[in-house]
Amino acid sequence: MFQFTSFHVYVLASRRHGTLYIGSTDSLSRRMLEHRAGEIPVFTRRYGVKTLVYWEQYETRGGAFARERAMKKWNRAWKTELIERFNPGWRDLADDITA
Repeated sequence: MFQFTSFHVYVLASRRHGTLYIGSTDSLSRRMLEHRAGEIPVFTRRYGVKTLVYWEQYETRGGAFARERAMKKWNRAWKTELIERFNPGWRDLADDITA
């Protein structure tokens, strides 16, 4: 039986206009649980980056990884504009995901 796997690029924030973190995963719901439990070492735990403010879905791991790498090179204004275009209130989107 074929099971479709999707991959995600996501942006976490410590608060509105706070510290940002960009990552990619094959299970956004699992990764959010890991971030919130402090299981992702160093950066997100140190800076309290736990609010999911943006995410995108990809069919391939390579596509998600390429987008993650590109977004990490963006300046802060571009990242903020992306978040505010799709999530103007910087609402935590973690409760909306089922991936």
